[in-house]
Amino acid sequence: MIASRKGRSIVRLFLVLVAFYTFLAWFPLSPLHSSHQNPSKPIPVPNSQLNSKKALHLHASTARYPVRDFVPLPSAPSPLPRIQHAFPKESRSQRKKRQKRQHAVKEAFLHSWNGYKDHAWLRDEISPESGGFRDTFSGWGATLVDSLDALLIMGLDDEFQLALEGLEQIDFTTTFSESVNVFEIIIRYMGGFLAANDLTNGQYLVLLKKAVELGDVIFNAFDTHNRMPQMRWSWTKSAANEEIFPSERTILAELGSLTVEFTRLTQVTNDPKYFDAVQRISDQLERSQNHTKIPGLWPTFVDANDLNFNGLQFTLGGCADSTYEYLPKAHILLGGQTDQYQSMYSTAMESIKKNLLFRAMIPEEDRQVLFTSDAQGGSRGRYAVQHVQDHLKCFLGGMVGIGSKVFGRDEELSIARGLTEGCVWGYDQMPSGIMPEIFRFHACESIDQCPWDEKEWLEQFHGQAIMSDADLSHARKRAEHQHMPPGFTLVQDPAYKLRPEALESVFIMYRITGDRSLQDTAWRMFQSIDKATRTKYGNSEIFDVRHRVSQKKDKMESFWLAETLKYLYLIFSEPDHISLDEYVLSTEAHPFKRPSGFL
Repeated sequence: MIASRKGRSIVRLFLVLVAFYTFLAWFPLSPLHSSHQNPSKPIPVPNSQLNSKKALHLHASTARYPVRDFVPLPSAPSPLPRIQHAFPKESRSQRKKRQKRQHAVKEAFLHSWNGYKDHAWLRDEISPESGGFRDTFSGWGATLVDSLDALLIMGLDDEFQLALEGLEQIDFTTTFSESVNVFEIIIRYMGGFLAANDLTNGQYLVLLKKAVELGDVIFNAFDTHNRMPQMRWSWTKSAANEEIFPSERTILAELGSLTVEFTRLTQVTNDPKYFDAVQRISDQLERSQNHTKIPGLWPTFVDANDLNFNGLQFTLGGCADSTYEYLPKAHILLGGQTDQYQSMYSTAMESIKKNLLFRAMIPEEDRQVLFTSDAQGGSRGRYAVQHVQDHLKCFLGGMVGIGSKVFGRDEELSIARGLTEGCVWGYDQMPSGIMPEIFRFHACESIDQCPWDEKEWLEQFHGQAIMSDADLSHARKRAEHQHMPPGFTLVQDPAYKLRPEALESVFIMYRITGDRSLQDTAWRMFQSIDKATRTKYGNSEIFDVRHRVSQKKDKMESFWLAETLKYLYLIFSEPDHISLDEYVLSTEAHPFKRPSGFL
């Protein structure tokens, strides 16, 4: 009997241990909570380039071209269609897998955040291999400010409190920079302040205070003869009350991508000057849209001084991307109160489908892989197309997806999925599991019918006709030697710069469609990225995705924390966490509260 009772006791103990370890597997005790509940106060890293006692400051200047009547902010939002899928309740196993993945993303975020906090606090970005720092955006602590809302979204409240303490040390009235990149400053800094302010319901006055400080300083860049901003702003001229002029070669994306941030600043302050500033730009874009070399699209570079939109280069990628992205987002943030942004979006989409949208020829014929090409305009409406894909274009899947829902363009949801699939395909083809920064592809004549033709692809890659089996064999060996997957014809830039755009579209398409396979896609992409880029103090850009192991660049821009890892975290969050029906995400992934009301 005693032996029997002992045996039963051992069995009970074994079952208790099994239950305990099962519990741990289900709810992993995160080292994040045990080691970061009371984080140590970071020490600011001084910038030897800036002598605060002798520095020139821009406090106030007399406007040469003051605005007499501000364009008013619309104030009566209209109901808009819902964007997000009606997600069913997830199963226990689905929740377990999702939470483990989310935990891994959070750990990656903290790894990079702690590297920045310990070695580059209040500087713009950390050098993630060497532990040094870079001041790339005026030295005002870009990574700190850009990451504010990510800290809140991930529940890192103690880290957020430390970040708040650092904000008072930022002085927007002076910088060592000779010129200020208005676009980058607005999307990273103002976006960070406003999103954190929205997520905390205005609880921390310093957030709105700093947003206004920055807005008032940058507002001086709009003091030109036509109220178009000088996007690479000579701030010392403004400080000396000298006249400034818009650039005759202004990047389209910089000019057209201030709308969401400035609109939100007016919404939360009731100061009309910020909305007025960007609305004047939108009006110029609207007037010029159908009078360019490719009607419906704007050239990559514009003459903002003479308001000339006759440029010959067209793209939806770098230097143009976020101008198009902000068309549906501005419409949503304004509560659908005007037709302007919907009209511009519809006009642009029709031109994109007609002139720039192509399907890549790949061996998987049932996989619709879509990209948009670049174009070089000419006379008499003629233009040449270059089948070029760059990573910055990967935002398009998300943009078209949102546009299809908000504007009732349901037939374009398949285009959104195809554009997203194109970028995922680009990741899947490389040995590293990461898409190159820029590559060329072989396009089909038709989007609907795209049969694989190896010979045709190799002729495009090889640059000459294949006349024999020997030629074919030589072309195959050359493609293999250059790590050129079928469908690629050239890798122009094999780098990966920690960019978020592909994951952005995966996130948006997941939230729109509810397709859980996109979570698996995102997890595969995250694992490849983290494996290839992780360093001692964070994650680094790499030189060549065509190799499983690549040399690192020792560079980590603020968007790695502000966008890339945030999108990944949200993909593995519950769907109502930062719902697309409650927030507009800026081009830097900063969530701004949108007006309520749905159809």
